[in-house]
Amino acid sequence: MEDHESQRKVRILCLHGFRTSGEILKQLVLRWPEPVLQKLDLVFLDGPFPAQGRSDVEGIFDPPYFEWFQANEEFTEYTNFEECLAYIEDYMLKNGPFDGFLSFSQGAILAAALPGMQAQVDKIKFLIEISGAKFGENRFGMPKLASNAFSKPIDCPSLHFIGEKDFMKAESIALLEAFQDPVVIHHPRGHTVPKLG
Repeated sequence: MEDHESQRKVRILCLHGFRTSGEILKQLVLRWPEPVLQKLDLVFLDGPFPAQGRSDVEGIFDPPYFEWFQANEEFTEYTNFEECLAYIEDYMLKNGPFDGFLSFSQGAILAAALPGMQAQVDKIKFLIEISGAKFGENRFGMPKLASNAFSKPIDCPSLHFIGEKDFMKAESIALLEAFQDPVVIHHPRGHTVPKLG
């Protein structure tokens, strides 16, 4: 008889990109091969804030659209970052436990900082980063609360999807240096969730 733990699906909290939604990320991830999806219990969370401007996916995916936090044009000042962390922590406490995160774009930037901020977030066992980046690197400034997130190499298993045509490719590659032993899958597409099959 198999033990209960081996039968349990891996529970993953999924964080969408800027001005999109959990439903949009769900539609993209559900294109993955069925044998992969059968092993996963995917929970798609909407960001805490309604989009404060036009979404790049308007006309492709239906609204509503959400954001995790806001930044100025130079990404040097952030608004609602603390509220965003509290929102995720609260969701995890009420709906957990979660084994890890699957995240895209703005959600992936946020998720990459979470293992280094373990005091604020339940213990994370792994990350799946799609078009991720690192606070404090090239394009993105450092929110005060995340200032220690990358102070030492992150000892958390991580899988990184990097698109050859992604405008965030350089940032995604730079993020790899923050992890002790990152696994990378390159795909030929741009800033999107690859199909995998």
